[in-house]
Amino acid sequence: EKFKTLKNEGNDFVKKGKYEEAVNKYSECMTLNTKECTVYTNRALCYLKLYKYEEAKQDCDHVLQIEDSNIKAFYRRALAYKGLQVRKKNMAGI
Repeated sequence: EKFKTLKNEGNDFVKKGKYEEAVNKYSECMTLNTKECTVYTNRALCYLKLYKYEEAKQDCDHVLQIEDSNIKAFYRRALAYKGLQVRKKNMAGI
């Protein structure tokens, strides 16, 4: 029950564009249930919006270990890899 409430609060923060707050809510959810994949893919989305690509990739990797055909996890992990590649290129150009 508390898990559901936290997840809904996290979702509400995402809708408002408050990604840091959403990350905190999803992280709290994870302390209650580590097997629920949606909180990981949701948190990965927030990390992508915050340009935290490594963290997003780790959340997606976690989901894919549990559910190896999770489309959202594959997609968001690809976005994370893309973000990491762009960052590497930009760093090399400095």
